[in-house]
Amino acid sequence: MYAEFGGTLDLELNRSLQALATAIRVRAVPWIRDVVPALCGIALYFDPFHPGLPAAVLESCRQLLEECFKSASKFEDSGRSVEVPVCYDVQFGLDLPEVSERTSISINEIIKRHVKTQHWVLMVGFSPGQPYIGGLDPKLSVPRRATPRTRMPMGAVAIANAQTAVYPYETPGGWNIIGRTPLTVFDPARDPASLFAPGDRVRFSAISRAEFEAFK
Repeated sequence: MYAEFGGTLDLELNRSLQALATAIRVRAVPWIRDVVPALCGIALYFDPFHPGLPAAVLESCRQLLEECFKSASKFEDSGRSVEVPVCYDVQFGLDLPEVSERTSISINEIIKRHVKTQHWVLMVGFSPGQPYIGGLDPKLSVPRRATPRTRMPMGAVAIANAQTAVYPYETPGGWNIIGRTPLTVFDPARDPASLFAPGDRVRFSAISRAEFEAFK
């Protein structure tokens, strides 16, 4: 079941949804398999064969959402803190010159603004482990590329509109690449598999090319 609470990205709404998702998880309803917050809504995945599944499952989900709203506020900002080292070398930041031209901001200033801001994970999706991260400095807001790339490098840190994304592996994409992280963003053999989770607070830190290579 998917419940939508808005039609456009609202950062305050998203934070409330992260708290609501945590409140639902804390309830540990046995027939609910997973709770997945999105940009403007929440998906509840339930086990259709669970012996405790109520007959009116949609109504039960609605009631659960309403009840958990009452306690959601105490779970605000309960996500982890994740530091992401990024090499902003122009060999990695393929679109830095274009972003600089579009925004009339120097490349050095773009880097300073990106690492200065407190970011947070709005949702994880598109491909396993890929975060959509809010908190981008408004002056760095640029549209998606007119022509998407068929291959975004693994670990690419890219921006579009008001968000940052970190690509877990090589996939097509149309965001503007400003750097690359040496971290493994998604590893199915790791627990948890994803480096990021909805609600996590994110800080980007600038590293040199030599420091990037030292991670390998």
